[in-house]
Amino acid sequence: MQENDIVENVTETTQTNLNTDENAADTTTVEETVVESETDKLQADLAEQKDKYLRLMAEFENYKRRTSKERIELIQTAGKDVIVSMLDVLDDVDRAEKQLTSSDDIAVQKEGIQLVFNKIRTSLYSKGVKVMESVNTDFDVEKHEAITEIPAPSNKQKGKVLDEVQKGYYLNDKLIRFAKVVVGN
Repeated sequence: MQENDIVENVTETTQTNLNTDENAADTTTVEETVVESETDKLQADLAEQKDKYLRLMAEFENYKRRTSKERIELIQTAGKDVIVSMLDVLDDVDRAEKQLTSSDDIAVQKEGIQLVFNKIRTSLYSKGVKVMESVNTDFDVEKHEAITEIPAPSNKQKGKVLDEVQKGYYLNDKLIRFAKVVVGN
């Protein structure tokens, strides 16, 4: 009997050790599975973020290309409206030129030329061009370019614009040409 007891005891110990090894192996497998699943999840997240980044970069490159193309088109056609409005004036100039060569009546010629001048002014004013009023205003370096200085006729006119050699212009309230002026000192 003792022999049976010893055999049973050894068998139980072996089975317990085997079970312990199996449990240990299962625990390691569970931990490895958890680590592998976290790694897979992180790799999937990384792949997703990389995909989003690449798509965003591609979209940005397309945006840059599109805006560059639009800018070039805008620059090429920026003056189109003004040019189209000036074509009518050019037609009037051509008619006035024909009239000048065919007629000797000065009054009619002056009237025709004055109409052309008025049409030019009206066309430009309708596009937002405004004349700068400079004479008898204070000299402003931001708006005026002093051609020369002359002695002022009175103390009130010192530092003021006395004469305008070339008019200044605004386009939609933005200065597009400085006025060339004579300043009193």
